[in-house]
Amino acid sequence: MHVVVLGAGVVGVTTAYYLSRRGCEVTVVDRARDVGDGASFANAGQLSYSFTDSLAKPEFLTHIPALMLGRDEGVQVRLTPELVTWGTRFVGQCTRKHARENTLAVLKIALRSAELMAELRDVLPFDFWHRKAGKLVLLSNQAEVDAAKSTLELKRSHGCDTRILSSGEAMAVEPALQQVSEDIAGAVYSKSDEVADSQKFTAGLKDWLEATGTVKFRLSSDASKLIARKGRTHAVVVDDEPLEADAFVVCMGAWSHELLRTVGINPHVFPVRGYSITLPPGEAAPSVSMTALRHRMVYSRLNGHVRIAGFADFRGFDTSADNERTKLLLELARHYAPLAADYDTHDIQPWGGFRPMTPNGRPRVGRTRSKGLFVNTGHGMLGWTLACATSYDAAQAVAEAH
Repeated sequence: MHVVVLGAGVVGVTTAYYLSRRGCEVTVVDRARDVGDGASFANAGQLSYSFTDSLAKPEFLTHIPALMLGRDEGVQVRLTPELVTWGTRFVGQCTRKHARENTLAVLKIALRSAELMAELRDVLPFDFWHRKAGKLVLLSNQAEVDAAKSTLELKRSHGCDTRILSSGEAMAVEPALQQVSEDIAGAVYSKSDEVADSQKFTAGLKDWLEATGTVKFRLSSDASKLIARKGRTHAVVVDDEPLEADAFVVCMGAWSHELLRTVGINPHVFPVRGYSITLPPGEAAPSVSMTALRHRMVYSRLNGHVRIAGFADFRGFDTSADNERTKLLLELARHYAPLAADYDTHDIQPWGGFRPMTPNGRPRVGRTRSKGLFVNTGHGMLGWTLACATSYDAAQAVAEAH
């Protein structure tokens, strides 16, 4: 069976891997010149299996006025008809019941993904800077601590290994926290969460798959349209030529809707822009991954570098603010943890990428109403974390349909 995977980020290439394990002949198509060139390129690097809290929750509704007035430095919003449509669905998910259901649904995927990643590490012959680093989510006030306790009890009852630490306990876990310039009311700690470089993983997996001869890659190739007849997708137009196959899996992240709408399918995925800067480590670079919840900033130690990532901009595919946003990220990171990185270096690697967000925070995985057409998209800020499980499931859905 010939399967075309559309998208060569970490989700697409991992999907190709699991399809090849099922005996499929696979072709991966992407407009980029190399794999892992989009949201997989320089994300935070955290495999946050324990931190799947739904963004859509009742507390978010009270924060909407501040977002619309530009009072949250971690979020920029530009109202468009697309955002209004998507946002209406998102607001509908901001109930206690939906937040609970969505958090647990994503948690189950994440914990399965952790198991599959462990299996993969045993067979992959290349290094991608994987490390079991643990993770601290730093809480700045008692309200954040109380909210974290409520969610923690829910997740622990479903097998999640996390606990609440006092400020002193958090500093014992990560002494580098002593440099933090703001009060820490407590922290959520998971000792089992991991870090790794998703771009190195994706590039290494691509080379390995090519060497096996079961997966071919067509890069710098633009997939512009799906072709369906009598309820079945039978081809995709690539560089103005139809490419036929037995099945197609759309793994194009924030761009998935552009291709899927050519056959009348809307996955309700919205592009949310995030940013990162990669720097040499400072004299007190953290070993444990840290998330400053208030500022939506993440600090990860990746091999010989510190990667600081953050923000969530709802501006569509607009990239005009990239320089301004990465500059602000650098300033906030320096203020919050001044010794974590060498902020004065000339070796600063800025980056911005689009996360594919769904209104309920759950990825879209599996069959569509068009026979032969499957999706694996909508991972939001957890693409690297969820990639193994959703790719396994997408491959299984293809196999079961044929």
